[in-house]
Amino acid sequence: MKRATIRTTHDHPELVAAALVPDNTDEMSTRVTDSVVETTIERDSTGGLRTTADDYVTNLTVAQQIIDTTTQS
Repeated sequence: MKRATIRTTHDHPELVAAALVPDNTDEMSTRVTDSVVETTIERDSTGGLRTTADDYVTNLTVAQQIIDTTTQS
């Protein structure tokens, strides 16, 4: 089993995690600690891990952009 953990820091980590969790597969887990969103991905192959990590980072980027836009003062 191949595994990657992605940790990112956010001003609104709970919102980011809430936006990401619905797209998680059974091989993914997301948690929030302080200002950090941490997602661990496990896949059988390196290619599958890379593809899932790429999809996750794309979703993360979109989630952060939307949160930035909607939480501005």
